[in-house]
Amino acid sequence: MLLRHGIAVLVVILCLGVSATVSQVGSRLLSSMAQALETHGVVPDVIEKAPSALLNVSYPNNIKVEIGKVLTPTLVKDQPTVQWDAEANALYTLCMTDPDAPSRENPKFREWHHWLVGNIPGSDVSKGEVLSEYVGSGPPQGTGLHRYVFLLYKQNNKLTFTEKRLTNRSGDNRGKFSIKNFAAKYKLGDPIAANMFQAEYDDYVPILYKQLGN
Repeated sequence: MLLRHGIAVLVVILCLGVSATVSQVGSRLLSSMAQALETHGVVPDVIEKAPSALLNVSYPNNIKVEIGKVLTPTLVKDQPTVQWDAEANALYTLCMTDPDAPSRENPKFREWHHWLVGNIPGSDVSKGEVLSEYVGSGPPQGTGLHRYVFLLYKQNNKLTFTEKRLTNRSGDNRGKFSIKNFAAKYKLGDPIAANMFQAEYDDYVPILYKQLGN
């Protein structure tokens, strides 16, 4: 009897130890992500504080987005797959935005948003309401690296968006955007997940500009 009791106590202690370790790891990951977003200036250029989760973003050919990773416009020309741990029956808003238009040194068009989808049921982006169709990275030649920031917000309810719907055949109405103002307008609160990559000009950019009518 005493032996069984001792084993039970030992199991409880071990479980508590594992739980504490998992919690510590989670805290370190959150701290690391917050530091990375701050290092790259996403906080405060785009958002006020780092969210609690990393958004899983991947492009065709298994190209995964990692905070600060440098990708080319050619690699990110097609709409990515975005995944997160969604709550049942919840709705979400997803945004991809560039705060460095036309350059990080002179961001007079901040932000130029590349993608905006609202009323996403669960994590099924394909069933969301597309406000702005996806447009890949197109940093002007000679402007260095641009930051491309993905942000996810959890909605309190289904929303009626008043923004003009934008196609991927024009760059009109994409500049001078503010995801902070958009979130405030629809009472989205702070983002719950984020990710970002960097990119600079390559030979695909003129093709994209032609698509956008430039």
